[in-house]
Amino acid sequence: MTDVDQMLPWDTDIDTQVSVQTLERLGSEYNQTLHRYDDSVSTSRWMRRAVQRDYFLDVNSWIGERTYGDGQNVIDARWIDVRNGLFIDITGLTETAPERNPGMVQCKNNHFYRVEDLFPLTETTFEGVTALVPNNSARALTEEYGEQSLVLEQFNG
Repeated sequence: MTDVDQMLPWDTDIDTQVSVQTLERLGSEYNQTLHRYDDSVSTSRWMRRAVQRDYFLDVNSWIGERTYGDGQNVIDARWIDVRNGLFIDITGLTETAPERNPGMVQCKNNHFYRVEDLFPLTETTFEGVTALVPNNSARALTEEYGEQSLVLEQFNG
């Protein structure tokens, strides 16, 4: 099995995880902030033009609550493209039971991951863009959703 280099055809958004410590820093220092990104786009084979894109960071006020609860606050933060409303979900990972499950982390939506499957991050091309992805993203996805999740175009994970 190869690593995942594109969006899963059945998934409609991008999800990313950070440590709870990073999440707390995002909440305390950057919540409700607007970020401008300067880029360029091709207008022809030889021409590029500058563009600016704005993104808004929204951190849930319940980030300190690390249990599933009623399921209404499982997304800890969102990185939102203000042009079109598309967003990336951000969830915090923490080691909740190191004595029982050493080397395992989880988010409050009860998704569990081996630290060795996540780190070190690996540089690759994802959807045509250089990105850092989990060390063994294919194994993490198949353990969570099953082997068929990487090959089916429609999947209800």
